[in-house]
Amino acid sequence: MRVLIIGSGGREHALACSLAASPSLTKLYVAPGNAGTALVAENVQIGVVDVPALVEFAIAQKIDLVMPGPEAPLVSGIADALAEAGIRCCGPTAAAAMLEGSKSFTKEIADAAGVPTAAWERFDDAAAAHEFVRRKGAPIVVKADGLAAGKGVVVAQSVEEAQAAITAMMEDESLGEAGASLVIEECMVGPELSLFALCDGLTAIPLGVAQDHKRVGEGDTGPNTGGMGAIAPPPFVTPALIEHVMARIIRPTLAEMHARGTPFRGILFAGLMITEHGPKLIEYNVRFGDPECEALLPRLQSDLLPVLIAACDGKLDTVELQWKNEASAVVIMAARGYPGDYVKHSKIRGLDAAGQVPGVRIFHSGTEMRGDDLLSSGGRVLAVCGTGADLRQALARAYQAIDLIDWPEGFCRRDIGWQAIMHE
Repeated sequence: MRVLIIGSGGREHALACSLAASPSLTKLYVAPGNAGTALVAENVQIGVVDVPALVEFAIAQKIDLVMPGPEAPLVSGIADALAEAGIRCCGPTAAAAMLEGSKSFTKEIADAAGVPTAAWERFDDAAAAHEFVRRKGAPIVVKADGLAAGKGVVVAQSVEEAQAAITAMMEDESLGEAGASLVIEECMVGPELSLFALCDGLTAIPLGVAQDHKRVGEGDTGPNTGGMGAIAPPPFVTPALIEHVMARIIRPTLAEMHARGTPFRGILFAGLMITEHGPKLIEYNVRFGDPECEALLPRLQSDLLPVLIAACDGKLDTVELQWKNEASAVVIMAARGYPGDYVKHSKIRGLDAAGQVPGVRIFHSGTEMRGDDLLSSGGRVLAVCGTGADLRQALARAYQAIDLIDWPEGFCRRDIGWQAIMHE
């Protein structure tokens, strides 16, 4: 089969590595890809939201399956355009992708489906939002309704902080159109969990659980990032918890989307809070997370390609996934200064030695080749994944590999997963 992956990060490199191992694969492309994907696939210089060019390429190359990595092409309608061309896309239509494209849409779906989530209200008027916060008090959560590249959520610990967020988003237009409307909701308390499900419109099967580490600094300090590391599975997760989430959150959402005439196909990523009253939905994303994807896929024993095809063809009820009995941990190496202004185009050495550590895989995020030199080209640059018999061994291997990487301009958090280990 001929496959096109859309994206350029560590998530897409992990997907490329998994699909490249499939006996069914005959040709693999990544658009636009990075220096890592070039090792297992052919990179194609097409932007992730250039839907006409992506569809034209897929038609010309007789692509059997398109796998979008990020949300932008899905919200832009890549699945709809490919369907018109008769090409499978393992991702939702633009209408179904509103589960990520609009926070208020997700809340409406959750309420209609009986999915437990935080109490909420939507606001199009800044004065009304300010008044709501004054009445409700803090802590309280302020969210931009639209896509804001991970920058549209403020967990305000004071009324003043919440009102500053409202002013920035709605009045100062700091997030552009994404912040024109807001969702303001109660602040839930508990450990966070990411659960991934593969859906075919009617059926959903779990694709693993992980915990992301969003803040840039050790001890969960500093600003939020795209993710500085992930562990899979978290030690507190049980099969019963996974089934509870599938039964109370994922399947009711799928049924509601189908009833509305916008069936969801592809990866459904549920961000969850495990409260004292059980799991509650924080938000949905409509694709794999990054770096969660890099932690999940190395544990998958099954051939990924036919599973994705089954999701596109409505045949997930025939699929049973097999997983390796091991833990996985990903540590992100980022460029100095990230998530602010960061060092660019610095040379990275030592990946060959680091990749020889048992149980280690290194996924490229923001990298490029210049001659024979590997250079950084983004804020998050490498995702170093270690697997092992348990989380301690997986983390030890990941950090052993990181210590062999010669990149003075890079940094990482040294406490990924340690909070989970302490509570084992």
